[in-house]
Amino acid sequence: MKQAVWRETLGEMVRKYIRSPALERYFAVKMNKPRAAVMVTQQSLFVRHRRDCWANVSGNCPVLAIKQRILEHEYEEIIRDQFSEYGHLALIIKQGQSVGLAPEEVIGAKPLPSTLATLYAWGWMTREKSWVEALAALTITEWCNDDRLLGDLGGGQSTRMAKKWMEDMGFTWKQIPNLEAHSQADEKHSDMFLPFLEKYATGEKESLALQAAQQSLDLNQIFRDGIAAAQEQIKL
Repeated sequence: MKQAVWRETLGEMVRKYIRSPALERYFAVKMNKPRAAVMVTQQSLFVRHRRDCWANVSGNCPVLAIKQRILEHEYEEIIRDQFSEYGHLALIIKQGQSVGLAPEEVIGAKPLPSTLATLYAWGWMTREKSWVEALAALTITEWCNDDRLLGDLGGGQSTRMAKKWMEDMGFTWKQIPNLEAHSQADEKHSDMFLPFLEKYATGEKESLALQAAQQSLDLNQIFRDGIAAAQEQIKL
């Protein structure tokens, strides 16, 4: 498929994902600081695990241009970009402080069972499946934050959650730096790997890549639904 067709196909998959019952539940939970803290701790685990997953893709991929693009992506996530001089984990730690979490509570967070299961699954996918499948599985998760794609549905995950934190807890953008960053940064990240899907996800690999992308979205639903379930156990 050409880039335009990949964009349309993956985009429709993400739009279906954002309308799923699991995501509706995730965005319906009324937020207070203890509930928000659950999201911060689980998101910190997700973000750190992404680094391992992207490293798996790079290690399995023989294409230098893709390795370079992954390094560009990871430099912005781990080292610095326009949103942080210390990487995006620093933004999560700062956001955690807004809901009463000490930095060590964010760094030492324990995964929910659903978080643990999905992180194991993403780790296996990016390690054991072909690098083309793994690339599709990872890149589609960036699309879940793309307001260009999801604006008419209320925005991507980060934008919609930012609105909830503002409406339910009266927070400002300054208090939610991780959500602010990912409401913008992942638009760029959504586009980064489309040329490589066009070039390398061809023939039989095309259907395998699409299958892996859908499986990744399914895992993302489980991850978000697990957070919502844990939040619902906390009284307002």
